[in-house]
Amino acid sequence: MYISQQLKQQNIAEYLLYMWQIEDLIRANGFDMEKIRKSVIEPYPIAEEQKKALAVWYEDLINMMHDEGVMEKGHLQINKNIIIWLTDLHLRLLRSPKFPYYSAAYYKALPFIVELRAKGADKEAPELETCFDAMYGVLMLKLQKKEISDETQKAIKVIGDLLAMLAGYYHKDKKGELEIED
Repeated sequence: MYISQQLKQQNIAEYLLYMWQIEDLIRANGFDMEKIRKSVIEPYPIAEEQKKALAVWYEDLINMMHDEGVMEKGHLQINKNIIIWLTDLHLRLLRSPKFPYYSAAYYKALPFIVELRAKGADKEAPELETCFDAMYGVLMLKLQKKEISDETQKAIKVIGDLLAMLAGYYHKDKKGELEIED
């Protein structure tokens, strides 16, 4: 909760990846609040009042995952909404002549996005979701200390650069500092 609040303010892309990780953490603990308390909340170096608030946050997420039918796979609507907002911003940036560096970053990433979708990524999902899926997949490989090919590392670097640029524009847009002309 505390990390998510900080990331949401600073880097929306990292926030989304973190929230996907939290969804998987909840699934890995079998939606069992006692397991989450013991393995996640209790070791967390915060005051008891903050631990209570963190427990409520996890309980709320568990309830939302249950209510939205994403117990086994998928993402909460609050996380899907971020993809929707980012996709909207992404398309506005691409349509505007004021952001040639963003367009260049996108067209540099596009062959990797096309390749990922050809290899089985959900073709109905927004392209940005494909990018986040790739980033999350590599994050999981790193956590498992598995080897990541040079080709994958190159693709992730290009996709990561695009998402980092988009996250920066998102932050400016939320602060009202971004003027996009169509």
